[in-house]
Amino acid sequence: MNNSTKLHFDRVRLLALDVDGILTDGGLYYTENGEVCKKFNVKDGKGIKLLMQSGIEVAIISANDSYATIHRAQKLGIDNCFIGVEDKLTVLKNLCDKLDLSLSQVAYMGDDLNDLPILKAVGFPITVADAISENKTNSIYITEAVGGQGAVREVCNLLLQNSFVAN
Repeated sequence: MNNSTKLHFDRVRLLALDVDGILTDGGLYYTENGEVCKKFNVKDGKGIKLLMQSGIEVAIISANDSYATIHRAQKLGIDNCFIGVEDKLTVLKNLCDKLDLSLSQVAYMGDDLNDLPILKAVGFPITVADAISENKTNSIYITEAVGGQGAVREVCNLLLQNSFVAN
C-alpha cells in the first residue's frame, strides 16, 4: 500500500458497506418455499466488530430489502442498517449529517453500478476483486479477496492497522 492510500485510511471514521457482492458472494439461495437465503462470512463479521470496538462506525446500505441483512446487522451490533435503498448516496449523506462526519471521512465498499455514485463521492472508495470494471476504475483500493470471502475483513484489518483510532 502506498503512502497516499495510508493517508486515506487515516481519515476514515465510517465504513459503509453494500451487501450483495460485498458482505455476501452475490449469490441468491432459495429454499423450497421460495425464501431467499444469504451466506455471510464470519471472518468479515469479526473484523466489523473489531473495527467498531476501535471507534470506527459501520453502516450497511443495500438496495435489496432482505431481512437476512437486518438480522446480520443486529447480530453484529450495527445500528445503521438501511435496506431497500434506491438512492444510496442520499442515505449516506443523511447518515454523515447525523454522525457529524463529512463524506471525505467515509470508506465505502461497493461492487456494482448502483454503488458508483457513492464511490465517486466518498474519501475512500473501495471495491472487491470480482467487482465490475467501472467500480475498480473509481476505487482507491481493490481487495485481494472477492466479495463474501473475506474482503470486508481485509479492509477492516487495514483500517485497524493504519487508523489513528486503532488499538
